Amino acid sequence: MPKVLKDEKLIEKFLTRGVETIIPSPEALKEKLMSGERIKAYSGFDPTGPYLHIGHAMGIRALRILQQLGHEVIFLVGDFTAIAGDPSDGKHRKIMTEEDILKNMEGWQKQASQLIDFEGDNPAYFKRNSEWLSKLSLKDIIDLMSKTTVQQMLERDLFQRKLKELTPIGLQEFIYPLMQGYDSVAMEVDLEIGGNDQIFNMLMGRSLSRVMINKEKFVRGHELMEAPDAITMSKTKGNGINLNDSPEDIYGKAMSYPDELILKGLRLLTDMPLEEIWEIQEKIKTEENPMKYKKIMAYEITKMIKGDKEAKNAEEFFEKTVQNKDITSEATTKTDVNGTLQIIEFLKKVDNEENSLSNIRRIIEQGGVEIDGNKITDPFLVVDFKEGTIVKFGKRKFYEVNK
Repeated sequence: MPKVLKDEKLIEKFLTRGVETIIPSPEALKEKLMSGERIKAYSGFDPTGPYLHIGHAMGIRALRILQQLGHEVIFLVGDFTAIAGDPSDGKHRKIMTEEDILKNMEGWQKQASQLIDFEGDNPAYFKRNSEWLSKLSLKDIIDLMSKTTVQQMLERDLFQRKLKELTPIGLQEFIYPLMQGYDSVAMEVDLEIGGNDQIFNMLMGRSLSRVMINKEKFVRGHELMEAPDAITMSKTKGNGINLNDSPEDIYGKAMSYPDELILKGLRLLTDMPLEEIWEIQEKIKTEENPMKYKKIMAYEITKMIKGDKEAKNAEEFFEKTVQNKDITSEATTKTDVNGTLQIIEFLKKVDNEENSLSNIRRIIEQGGVEIDGNKITDPFLVVDFKEGTIVKFGKRKFYEVNK
């Protein structure tokens, strides 16, 4: 068993950086972490989309701090809760198939391993809540439902809003918090980590843990980070900076953030010391163009996921292709795909990130593709891709055709 460390600096970072609430209190959790007792903590992620994004990185990185301190941490895939779906955005979600769920979660451990260790002396556990939730009988579910009331469920602000708007509330929406709450019981955890949109569900787990296993569970809720389009990041919308994006795309997407989110991005998505962030805050107030600070943010975000070397390369790529519009051999990807093809077919073959055909078509129709400097908006346009043809795909990808 790894030694539990009482590193006050790391513990303080865990208790404060991006944290919105700790229940029952920060002081109580600090006392627990400073006691030397090894605790068990988890953060859960429903596979409603194939990519983890930097919003999820906040929870994963919090687990990483605890892992460094010697505690037991669990990366939980909500493969069973995803069936019901948590309508935290207020919408009634379509029930997912098992096939969709398995496909979405296929690469998650690899994506998360950029931020947390699944090997070594104190490996994180990669678990799926179908291990226990799929085994509950109808009697078990009725017993679980008896531990709460309709009035308690209706305290959730989402349900209050739906009642005011006369929007239907599906019964499975009541089941979801119970299932997530039961995860804490089944794993007998001491702490759950999640975004502030999950506070109600995490508190359900705290309540069930107390009633069913006589355990005091802590809850740590962190702020949420918007996507570059200034809307909350979503796996289903696909509007975030994904952990499996290339370094160039991570950097470029980060540069798409509006200026007013630079400081928040630095605070929530990087390890830059807060003192340096406050210095940047003061400088932004007196300077007209915050571009250089946005580049610092983009660099630090990329470094956090991909490392320092890749972040430097991504910054150089951005400066060449976006800032200086220099399309050189260094900035392009050579491809042997040539001949007469529809543009959508060509891009599907050359794009290593395996964009779906529908996404490629959307980018083309929105004017995000150029061939030798000419904008193309017809995804089915037939083109003779000869040697030397330069294809620009999106803001940061360039392909040069070989023979």
